[in-house]
Order: sequence, then structure tokens, then C-alpha cells
Amino acid sequence: MIEIKNLRKSYDGKTDVLEEMTVTIPDSSVFGLVGINGSGKSTLLRLISGVMRADHGQILIDGEDVYENEKIKKQIFFLPDDPYYTANVCANELADLYRATHDFSEEIFREYLERFRLDAKKPIRNFSKGMKRQVFVSLALAVQPKYLLLDEAFDGLDPLARLSLKRSLARMVEEKNGTVIISSHSLRELEDFCDSYGIIDHGKMTCSGDLEGDMQKVYKFQAAFDREVAREELLFCMSVVQTGRVVQMTARGDKEEILQKIQALHPLFVEEIPMDFEEMFIGEVQARGYMK
Repeated sequence: MIEIKNLRKSYDGKTDVLEEMTVTIPDSSVFGLVGINGSGKSTLLRLISGVMRADHGQILIDGEDVYENEKIKKQIFFLPDDPYYTANVCANELADLYRATHDFSEEIFREYLERFRLDAKKPIRNFSKGMKRQVFVSLALAVQPKYLLLDEAFDGLDPLARLSLKRSLARMVEEKNGTVIISSHSLRELEDFCDSYGIIDHGKMTCSGDLEGDMQKVYKFQAAFDREVAREELLFCMSVVQTGRVVQMTARGDKEEILQKIQALHPLFVEEIPMDFEEMFIGEVQARGYMK
């Protein structure tokens, strides 16, 4: 289990990138980490991996502080958005690094190299962006970590590679009781297979929890009016999109109570619209004053 308590991090003593963040990520789960650009997702992943040290607060993994803890770090694989590699290194040479420090599975490594049709002896600088990503994904799965941290994991992957990755992550969680934390701008990808989530906004974890359960507490409605509706009349909504006299509203809470508030505005008609994780995220962020 990963426990983050009152976490704060800033760079060069400037404005906090992360501030007073507290969240618990359960074992055997796929945790989707989402937020706008610059919200602190990558910084949080680096802190969890022990690459950086927090200015304040704690990150506990299985009850132990992760920073400078080699035993815990051996259970973690962090794949950043733009991983570093030397000019002429090949996949085999990268694998040598992990063979020396982790319980590295040659079988898994070769399986994914073949699946992605990658030449392990060629310098990866000659690979496309997606192929480079596939090399590091192959390494990550071969390391067999208990905690796998993926920053923009789907970036550059074609649809078949994305499907293969999602199936592999699900198998890792199910068979090895692993935990995956994955950040992505593709929220529809995350919705497919994440069971828990966290939304970061301006350095704070504004909400987190069970993805399916929380999505059932947020509703989207469309209503038409015979007049212009003032924004002040819709303060119970997380987000509002107005097109003339047609209004789309996203709101959190009891469905019947939300409907009653809409009906009190005397709409010509009102209907519920299916909502996805991306719309829930937009509603949560807009409710806090961003991009209104």
C-alpha cells in the first residue's frame, strides 16, 4: 500500500508544485492519475519512486519511507514520459542494468520484444517514439515490480500496442497482486481499466477514490429553456455549457435532488445524458475555477 501524507514539494523555493497532498493507493489496483499540464503528476510519480525527496510530509510504501530505501526501491519501476538513454544503447544493454538489480524475467522480456517486433541489438535512438516506448514497457514488465509507475504510458503507442499493454497490466495486478499508477491525458483509455483514480489540480489532490463508484455520483443533464439562464442560477453545478437556451449541466450529489433544482428553473424539457471519466474530470476542474 502507498500512503501519501501532507506532501509538499517546491523547486528552488518557489511556489509549491505539490501542497499538503494526502492520498492512499491500495494494493492490487490500477490507479489513474489525471490533471492538467503542470498540475504536478510527474513530480508526484518521481517522489513516489524515491527519485526526489519531498520538502514536507511522508511517502510510505508498505509502511516504510521510500527515499534512499533500496529494499523498497527494488519493488518499484518508474517509467517517465521521456526516459533517458545513451546514444548507442540497445534494448539488451538496457536489460543488463536491470538484470543486476532486479528479479528480471528473460522470458517476459523476450516475449514482449517479439510481440512488439523489436530488434534487441539495434540502437534504440533509431527507433520511432512508439518503438522506444515499447522497449521500456518490455523492460518494466520483465522487472516484475510490485509497484509500476507509468507517466503518459500510452503516448506514441499504436492501438494494438495499447491493448497489449492494458491486458498486461491487468494480468500483473491479478496474478501478482501488483499496483499500477498510470498518468495519461487519454482519460477514456484510463476509464477502460482503472479501478481507482486521483485528480490533481494546482498541486492538490482534489478528489480520489473508487472510479466506478464515484462516477455513479456525478450526473450530466441537458435542458432547454424559454429564456436565458443566468450562471448564478446554476451554482449547484460543477460545470455548465450553454448554447443559446440549451444548457448542459454536470453536477455531483443525489440524482433526484439535482433534478429538483433543475425543475425549479422551469425548463421546457430536461434529459439525462451518459457521462464518461473525461467529462467528470472536466467538471471537477472547472468547479474549482480553472478554464471557466
